[in-house]
Amino acid sequence: MGRTRNVKLAAVIADLGLSQSRLAHRVKVVAEEHGAADLAGVGQSHIAKWIAGVVPEPRAARILAETLSRGLGRIVTLAEIGLAKGTEAQPQPPAWSDDTLTTLVMLGSTDMDIDRRRLLTTSVYSVAGLALPEERWFEQAMDRARARKPLSGHTVTDQDVEDVHEAADFFSRRDQKRGGRVGRAALVAYLRTDVADLLNGRFPTEDIRRSMTSAAAELSYLAGWTAFDAGEHPVAQSWLTVATNLAEEAGDAPLAGHVLRAMAHQAVDLGQPYEAVRLAEASLSSRRYAHACWRERALLGVVHARGLAAAGDRKRAAAALFRAESDLGRASEEDREPNRVFFFGEASLAHETGAALRDLGDLKGAEKQFLHSARTRRAQFARTHSVTLGYLGAVQARQGQLDVACGTWHQALDAMSGVQSARARETVVQMRRALSPVRGRAGGGAAELDAKAREILHANRHVR
Repeated sequence: MGRTRNVKLAAVIADLGLSQSRLAHRVKVVAEEHGAADLAGVGQSHIAKWIAGVVPEPRAARILAETLSRGLGRIVTLAEIGLAKGTEAQPQPPAWSDDTLTTLVMLGSTDMDIDRRRLLTTSVYSVAGLALPEERWFEQAMDRARARKPLSGHTVTDQDVEDVHEAADFFSRRDQKRGGRVGRAALVAYLRTDVADLLNGRFPTEDIRRSMTSAAAELSYLAGWTAFDAGEHPVAQSWLTVATNLAEEAGDAPLAGHVLRAMAHQAVDLGQPYEAVRLAEASLSSRRYAHACWRERALLGVVHARGLAAAGDRKRAAAALFRAESDLGRASEEDREPNRVFFFGEASLAHETGAALRDLGDLKGAEKQFLHSARTRRAQFARTHSVTLGYLGAVQARQGQLDVACGTWHQALDAMSGVQSARARETVVQMRRALSPVRGRAGGGAAELDAKAREILHANRHVR
C-alpha cells in the first residue's frame, strides 16, 4: 500500500518559497542550534520523502516546524503541516526532549536586557525590583529550593513539582497586579536554572515526569505572557512556543489550549486577526477545550470571539461570545480549576466582550461592558483595570463624550501607579492621540490630563 502525499506540508513549503535543498540547509542550522547532531545529515531527499508521506521522527518534525515558523514569521504547528498524528503515534520519550530543554536554557540566557542583567549580578533570584511584601515569601521559597537543589541525577519528587507550581502562582499574581515587566528577570532565571535542572533529573514514575513537564510549561507560558505584556513580542512568541511544546509533551491538553489562547490574544493586539482566529480555533480543538474546566473554556471562547470580531465576522463572534458567557455561568466553586485561571471571572469576560464589541463597531455595547468590568473587578488586578478604563475612555471619546472620557482617563492614569505594562502604556499613547485636537483649548481639562499622561509615559519609558 503506497504512502499518502503530505499535501499540508507541501503547501506550507510552497508558501515559504524555498527549494527543498535550501529548506534542508535551514533545518540543519536549526538542528545545530538545538544540539540535535543526529539531524546533521538532513538533505533534499529527506524533505522530498517527508512531502511524499514518510513521517519524520518526533524531534525532526518539531525542528522542521520551527524552521518553517522562522521563515514565515508566524507559528507553524505540527497539525498545520500534517505531522501531529504521525508524531503522536511514535513512542513518547522517557524524559523530556533534549531539544526543548536546550531551547528553554538558551532562550532564558538571551531573554534579558541590560537592566535585567544588572539586576542578576548580585543574586540569581534577586527580586529587589518588586519592593512588595510578598517578595519575602518568594525569597524564602527560593532559599528552600536552593538548599534542596540536587547534584545532577537528582530524583524528582512531588514536592519539587509543587514548588514549581507555587512559583508559577506567585508570578501569575504579580503579573496581574503590577504588569509583565515586573519580576521577569527572576522568573526567567528560575526557569533556566532550577527548573531546567529538575527537568534533567530522574523521574521515578511517568506521572511525575508529566507533572513536572506540565509545571515547566506553565512557567514558560508565564515567561511568554509577561514578555507579551512588556511589549517584547518576538521573545513572547518564542516562550509561548516552548510552552506549547512542553504542554503537549506532558499530555496536558487544557494547558496547551491555554497557551494557544495567549498566542491568539497577542495576534489580535498585533493586528493579525486571521492568525488570531487560527490560533484560537486550535486552542478549542479536541481535548484542549473538552478537558478544560468551565472557567477555562469561557476564557478560550472569549478570545476566539475577539479574533472573529477583529476579522469582522460578526455572526460567529456573537455566537462565540454567547458560548463563553454560558460556559462561565456553569463554573462553580466545586470545580477543580488550575490556578492559572484564577483571574478570569465576570469582570474579565466583560472586558474581553467590550473589546470584541468595540472592534465590531458597537460602541454603546462596548461602553456598557467596559463599565461593568471596571465596576466589578477586584483591586488586585490593577494592570487589567487600568487597561479597561483606558479602553472605556476611548469608546466614550469616540462617541463625542469628551468630558466623560477625560474623567475616565484620569481614573485610568491613577490606576496605573506602579504598573509596568506595555499594554497599559499603549492606552496612554492612544489617549494622548485622542486629546491632540483639543488639548490646547482654554478652560478645558484636556491639557491637565495630557500633562498627567506625559508623566506616566516618562515613568514607563523603558516599557515598549
